[in-house]
Amino acid sequence: MKKLWTKASVLGSMSVAFGSMLWYQKKAESDQLVCSHTSADTNPPSPYELKLVQVLFRHGARTPLKSIPGVMEVQWVPTLLEPPAHTQINYKVTDLHGGPRPPAPVEESYRKNVLNGGTFPGQLTAVGMQQLYELGKRLRRTYVEETHFLSSTFSPAEVYVRSTNILRTIESARCLVAGLFLQKQTETVPIFTTDAGSEILYPNYHGCQLLKILASPRWAEASTLPDIAADLQSVHSALGIAPRLPVDFILIRDDMVARETHGLPCPSALGTWKSKVEQRAVDMMCHVYEHNGSMENLQLCVGPLLHSLLTNIEGKLEGTSSEADRKLFLYSAHDTTLIPCLMALGIFDMKWPPFAADITVELHQHRQTNKPFVKVSYVGQDQLLPGCSGVYCPLEQFKQVLSAYSLSSEVHRSRCNSTKGAAES
Repeated sequence: MKKLWTKASVLGSMSVAFGSMLWYQKKAESDQLVCSHTSADTNPPSPYELKLVQVLFRHGARTPLKSIPGVMEVQWVPTLLEPPAHTQINYKVTDLHGGPRPPAPVEESYRKNVLNGGTFPGQLTAVGMQQLYELGKRLRRTYVEETHFLSSTFSPAEVYVRSTNILRTIESARCLVAGLFLQKQTETVPIFTTDAGSEILYPNYHGCQLLKILASPRWAEASTLPDIAADLQSVHSALGIAPRLPVDFILIRDDMVARETHGLPCPSALGTWKSKVEQRAVDMMCHVYEHNGSMENLQLCVGPLLHSLLTNIEGKLEGTSSEADRKLFLYSAHDTTLIPCLMALGIFDMKWPPFAADITVELHQHRQTNKPFVKVSYVGQDQLLPGCSGVYCPLEQFKQVLSAYSLSSEVHRSRCNSTKGAAES
């Protein structure tokens, strides 16, 4: 029998959700040194000068992408989506050249279904908006208040904002910028996006035929792997899900995390399975992305994105960037973007990236030698990349780390169209 959970109090839900969002606060240190390098890090004394920052981040909390049929239904009411006033800015969504926003078939597909309560699947909520606002404030503390690397007011010459053409990532970018600059702007914020066929900010199964051919069977078999299949059968039984329904661990996790984040009720039977659901969802993703002796899947998933990060670094060092004053690139994307990127960098911790998780790539130059270094952090924690001699990774070593996966758009396009024999491989 269908179990319909009663509507939870919206104010109560918001209170629980906001209360759970505790961000690590870095204590600002006052600079007691006189330094001739006005753009230098104020934490004394750093031998490195920050030159460029690139932040790849996941959108904030949202409504689930799908309701699990027959069970675990809750009310996703429109008031959950009301934006907090402090997350609002003046912005405009354009294509990559500043023209009209391209069609958004993914977003249109969400509008074909309505969740209980009246909202659409995959929509950024007020909780998610606050999460990105807090990420923006964290970046502000580091790059505006502590290092004075960025101006305190938004400038399109300094900051480039790029998003997938999906409403939750566009709104997440808006909220991050609002937190980063505390809504201070003298110009409209352009948020650049592109059509679905050429998107590089997520694994593009529609735009890359070879990736679709390689990944489709792995998606199909992920739930049939013996250990995963046995656990899935047990979870189906515990939750009363009909055996033949296409409900896998990723779908269960998505619904479970969405409800927990917003303080909405979960079936008690799911409590004992929470950690297993998380583990098996990650196992499924790894099965899809793992190279299994070949790096082709990961190359096709994130190759052009990694190449863009390197291109931005080289453009800054060589002075060939069309925007000489550009200091920050913001990329608003998805969990399915971060996971393969973390795998390619060799720092995936086998945990699903939380809402508003970020991978930050900083370019530094040594003050004495002028040699370039790259520092990578994940969710605010510095990472030592395999193949790097230190957290400040010499650029040549960083390039070597990415060399197995980075692909130019031209090479990527050629690979995607070269499908001969792929089905048999």
